[in-house]
Amino acid sequence: MPPRPIGVVTRGTTNPNRLRRMDRWITATHARPLRTTPTPTAVDLGYGATPWTAVELLNRLRTVAPTTEVVGVEIDPGRVTAAHPYAREGLTFRHGGFEVPLPHRPVLIRAANVLRQYDESEVPAVWRRLCARLAPGGLLVEGTCDEIGRRHVWIALGPEGPRTVTFATRLASLDRPSDLAERLPKALIHHNVPGQPVHTFLHDFDRAWASAAPYAAYGARQRWIRAAQALAGDWPVTDGPSRWRQGEITVKWEALAPRR
Repeated sequence: MPPRPIGVVTRGTTNPNRLRRMDRWITATHARPLRTTPTPTAVDLGYGATPWTAVELLNRLRTVAPTTEVVGVEIDPGRVTAAHPYAREGLTFRHGGFEVPLPHRPVLIRAANVLRQYDESEVPAVWRRLCARLAPGGLLVEGTCDEIGRRHVWIALGPEGPRTVTFATRLASLDRPSDLAERLPKALIHHNVPGQPVHTFLHDFDRAWASAAPYAAYGARQRWIRAAQALAGDWPVTDGPSRWRQGEITVKWEALAPRR
């Protein structure tokens, strides 16, 4: 009898195109490891009640690495059965959880909207377990978004642990950057309080956004770029205008990690 999967069943809420911002970032920043692996494997962990996100992940990753294979992993066996009709060349579905039941190590694990229902104290152990399953040069992307993917915050981790935090949004729907606070991953969301780095960062981002208000005449994108430029003077921002234009900004994890 196979061992019981590690984890608990999620709500399973999903929508087509929900994870487009995360996928777009992955293809832009992680393309080289995908391309340099002969047959790279990516895992869509906890894809939910329907397999749209796994189907979309395959299509998007193959734009940069045509030999990519995607495995959708779900802890609810009924969801795995329901997904089987969508399997095709390069796309399969498996019953499992945080143990990631593959015979080899994946180059990418994407875990979106999975850890929000867990206690914060459980997150480090899950991160370690998932990172231990990565191939050399692999990436774990763990984060949260709203139901239709307009606002998203994710943490990128390598085998050594967390590296960066990315904030991404549909700029036309943004009032101020701190609106993204409601989508902070579990490791950060309870630390959005005065005295914690993530709270200070969002406060500074709001201030930079307000200062960049004159650029709103040229569109929300130009305002976001100017605000990001201002932030980069005080925070370890790791990206530049090409990503800012997409409504993103990425900061080193160490700058936002909770103070204990």
